[in-house]
Amino acid sequence: MKKLGELFQSADWKTEKHTPMIEAPAAVKPGEAFEIKVLVGKEIAHPNTTEHHIRWIQVFFKPDDDKFSYQLASAEFTAHGEAVAGANQGPVFTDPVVLVKAKLTKPGTIYALSYCNIHGLWENAQPISVG
Repeated sequence: MKKLGELFQSADWKTEKHTPMIEAPAAVKPGEAFEIKVLVGKEIAHPNTTEHHIRWIQVFFKPDDDKFSYQLASAEFTAHGEAVAGANQGPVFTDPVVLVKAKLTKPGTIYALSYCNIHGLWENAQPISVG
């Protein structure tokens, strides 16, 4: 049986529309607030229709010298054009974008996870230094 981590796919977000892209500074000052933006479909748009959409994005931080990671955010996208009138006839469609404000005291890695209802689990990571 595979472990959950083995089910995650990854690729360069510039060439794969499912990979979550992380926009965050490479370095921050200790205790100073900064923004982390995670989105799916920046270079290649993801459809986000009733039939094919990003269901959620989660963001984690793992300090370099810690055993465990810390969840920073979890966002669920629930409007994909569904309506009584039919698929893609609804009045609202959500785009998979998450904005998190955080403060760090240690360097580590930001991890972003996303889930496509058709193509499964995707991941990306970005190191961040503190100093």
